[in-house]
Amino acid sequence: MRKLYDAVDRFCATHPRFGIPNLMMTIVIGNAIIYLLARLSNYGAISFLSFDLYHLLHGELWRLLTFLFVPNTFDLFSLAISLYFYYFVGSVLEREWGTAKFTLYYLSGAVLTLLATVAASLISGNWYLTLSGTYYVNMSMFFAFAMLYPDMQVLLFFIIPLKVKWLAWANAALFAVDILRSLIWFNLSGILFPLIALFNFFVFFAPDFFHFAERKRYQHSRQSSSFRKTMHKEEPTKRSYRHKCAVCGRTDADHPELQFRYCSRCTGYHCYCQDHIFNHVHFTDDQP
Repeated sequence: MRKLYDAVDRFCATHPRFGIPNLMMTIVIGNAIIYLLARLSNYGAISFLSFDLYHLLHGELWRLLTFLFVPNTFDLFSLAISLYFYYFVGSVLEREWGTAKFTLYYLSGAVLTLLATVAASLISGNWYLTLSGTYYVNMSMFFAFAMLYPDMQVLLFFIIPLKVKWLAWANAALFAVDILRSLIWFNLSGILFPLIALFNFFVFFAPDFFHFAERKRYQHSRQSSSFRKTMHKEEPTKRSYRHKCAVCGRTDADHPELQFRYCSRCTGYHCYCQDHIFNHVHFTDDQP
């Protein structure tokens, strides 16, 4: 996964103009239009716009795109709330990552879900297996949001204050239940869709997971335990670092409690700590 992440990072760094600006607004408007079409056609438009392998092989290529705009619910209140929430989440991610990386994240999740549908159709022999909406793509996007802003507080049902990380854990539990239920009922698509969403998430956050694992291993090692006991007597031993902030010079070796990220808007590869990822002057090609 680390190699995949490096490839994604290099692509975003070398193609800063790639992507669809304000992509989530396009998704939201598309959902609203399809909702109106579904209501006017007594939901007949949904079967014409959803993706399945049978109709794709019969030349209905628009289904490769239109399934993205099929609403996940047709209850007007629930749809309005979900569209507002995912627009907010997607807009924050686009500001955090830049248009190129966010577009690649969302579209890679959609493409992988399409491929999973095709694979499940071929394996099961059911060419009418239907893909409507982007529920799992949106959930992958929410997991990314929770990873970046775990302590942000939201109001569940506009009443109950909850931190984003607890909502993410709850949704992860639902993913596990869905996978287990699908295993019991031999529902191949029910297994593949959540796994694909998680795979997309893990690829884009590979450095964070590797860094977390290394930090935990360091904290639980005997050497680390001995170091903590004697640090008030001896000068700490310097160890090599993997990440160094380009602004303040702090490293993950000296400050393992900090999070370090690479800025996709800077030219080249420049790492910043959590205090400076949003507060720095971007490197450009004009700089020496």
